[in-house]
Amino acid sequence: ALLAPTTLLAQQHHRTFADRFGAWPVRVESLSRFRSTKGVREVTAGLADGAVDIVIGTHRLLSGDIRFKRLGLVIVDEEHRFGVRQKERLKRLRTEVDLLTLTATPIPRTLNMALGGLRDLSLIGTPPEARLSVKTFVGQWNRQSVREAVLRELRRGGQVYFVHNRVKDIDSVAANLKRLLPEADIRVAHGQMRERALERVMLDFYHRRFNVLVCTTIIESGIDIPTANTIIINRADRLGLAQLHQIRGRVGRSHHQAYAYLIAPPARALTADAAKRLEAIEALEELGSGFTLATHDLEIRGAGELLGEDQSGQIQAIGFALYNELLGRAIASLRQGLEPNLEDPLAPPTEVEIGLPALIPEDYMPDVHMRLVQYKRIASAASETDLRELQVEFINRFGLLPAPARTLFELARLKLIARSLGVEKIRAGDAGGVFQFADDANVDPVQLVNLVADESGAYCMDGPFRVRFKWSPTSDMARMEAIDALLARLGATGLAPTDIA
Repeated sequence: ALLAPTTLLAQQHHRTFADRFGAWPVRVESLSRFRSTKGVREVTAGLADGAVDIVIGTHRLLSGDIRFKRLGLVIVDEEHRFGVRQKERLKRLRTEVDLLTLTATPIPRTLNMALGGLRDLSLIGTPPEARLSVKTFVGQWNRQSVREAVLRELRRGGQVYFVHNRVKDIDSVAANLKRLLPEADIRVAHGQMRERALERVMLDFYHRRFNVLVCTTIIESGIDIPTANTIIINRADRLGLAQLHQIRGRVGRSHHQAYAYLIAPPARALTADAAKRLEAIEALEELGSGFTLATHDLEIRGAGELLGEDQSGQIQAIGFALYNELLGRAIASLRQGLEPNLEDPLAPPTEVEIGLPALIPEDYMPDVHMRLVQYKRIASAASETDLRELQVEFINRFGLLPAPARTLFELARLKLIARSLGVEKIRAGDAGGVFQFADDANVDPVQLVNLVADESGAYCMDGPFRVRFKWSPTSDMARMEAIDALLARLGATGLAPTDIA
């Protein structure tokens, strides 16, 4: 089942599929308001008894009377045009159904799920051969500029879209354009037209029987007309970022240079979010920028609810990086069969203080921004393997590690071991130190009792969650080796000390 948001796009897909599978014993049908009542009944019956192999349709596929005998694959084209509830309904039809969603600009909720690891994401970053990026301009309404843009396209034999997304006054806008451009042949298309009238207008535009189409955002989804290479979007500030990118993509479908003109009120009259959207769409006009625009949309609108139906929100309060980190922790807990701690999602990290310099020296890595990035990478390492790979990368890029950097890596490794045991804090000085455990520490109590009993002169309990120890290490290396040995004795998970010599 291929789900398309508009009748025009569904019709276009049906023609393509029928051509591609024409030589194969595959029955391809369409289901939209362009079909007659008898045709709809025949397709519905074919889906129920398995006679139809591929069905391409609009929201009609989501109707309650549609039954699939052996649905195996659902393809959702332009998935940002569908609500969460609509997409989830298709997935519930059959537990083994595979779902493939296609879009140039995924909605924030979908993109967030992909970045969080809940869904697979594939990017197509290579444009078709000889395709040129669309030159984009943002400005205010100017009769002379609009006339020049349209006439420039008509003189080179092309066609023009004029997008005005209000059906109520679209006819008056078209009348004004006719007075401004008596040379142009102008017609109107919008979603409230009768099926046959809309189909006739679009086919006439496709066959170049007229050259300027005044329309709503009905053209947003997938309409492919190679000769239309100029688009003017009126009141672009009222459209979303994904919408603007999709509508701009209706031009530049061949090897000709295309132009997009976004008309908006003066900057002082725009909302903050509208200004951000227009700035982003104007700055990112190169081919393959849809993913980057979608990340801007994610930051502007928020990531939405993971399990609910809201497609935006929440993220503004805490920022994208922290939101993603919290989401990653929750997903990791669920994958391990544990319940995420929603009451305390920001559990304090394990502290290890041993009184030794642990840093990346300035003479080893001069750039301060680079050092901050590497500190973040070391602190975010999830396993000893990640730390080893980072060490190898440091040595390859910057040379052998100086002593403070080696200590930094060893501290990070000790924190990983301590966190796995539920040790909240380790403090160690020249004469001794203390281990502090969490309430749910993963320490073998027998090992702890034996440790205190066997070496009562060196170890003692200081309350139910603290162990104090005395020592006299002979070197910095001996200090870290002693902590590592103590963690191993308390029931470490088998992590071996890193060779930092």
